[in-house]
Amino acid sequence: MYNGIATKVLTGEVRLSYVHLAEPHQNKQGGDPRYQVTLLIPKTDTVTKADIDASMAAAYEDGVQNKWKGARPQLKNALIYDGDGNKTDGTPFGPECKGHWVITASSPQTRKPQVVDISNINVELAPTEIYSGMYARVTLNFFSFDSHGSKGVGCGLGNVMKTRDGEALSGGASAASDFAGIGQAVAQPQQMATQPGYNPAAGQAYGQPGISPAQQASMVSGFAQGMTNGGYVQQPAIDPITGQPINSGTPW
Repeated sequence: MYNGIATKVLTGEVRLSYVHLAEPHQNKQGGDPRYQVTLLIPKTDTVTKADIDASMAAAYEDGVQNKWKGARPQLKNALIYDGDGNKTDGTPFGPECKGHWVITASSPQTRKPQVVDISNINVELAPTEIYSGMYARVTLNFFSFDSHGSKGVGCGLGNVMKTRDGEALSGGASAASDFAGIGQAVAQPQQMATQPGYNPAAGQAYGQPGISPAQQASMVSGFAQGMTNGGYVQQPAIDPITGQPINSGTPW
């Protein structure tokens, strides 16, 4: 319960994943686009978990009394999942979910959630400051529904207050992590020219001291020809500098 509303919850600090708060998201299952976010609730936050359980129960009872005509349907899908277990498709949750409860909340495209920062709750954040991986407190509102014969309880998304930044959950590596150390490790021609004994005419620019470009091309071509004579599938010899096939006089 929050603000006297039995079905409403204000979470403790949670981590956000699959964030679609700036623009509505079209689910693969179809339906109208919705604003949506997945909350990762630490299992140590027993207060938030208890509030969610109580609000879900209140929404269910509201359905029994007001929408389902006294019926008490068995809910087909859980709303909150154990991040140490498996998803509904049987695959395990990602490593960021370990030690957490996982729940997804959404709101219709006609109701955009406000996303503010804890330092100033009167000004909404720019979309660039909202991302998967940040930490926040979120208001949720649970509700009962009866749609096309399907009865259940849903989790509505209220508003979001960012509490601090966190490591982004982008689903991919950053350029910095992909190329760490590579730029520093590759010697540039300008750097090599300052090294004692550097002689581009002798082939040192190719990484083979004392071997000229013509000699290196001949060696590569001979290797390719030898592989062909041995019964292997013929492949063009590749110039290691240009990346293009070397023309040895034999049509490929």
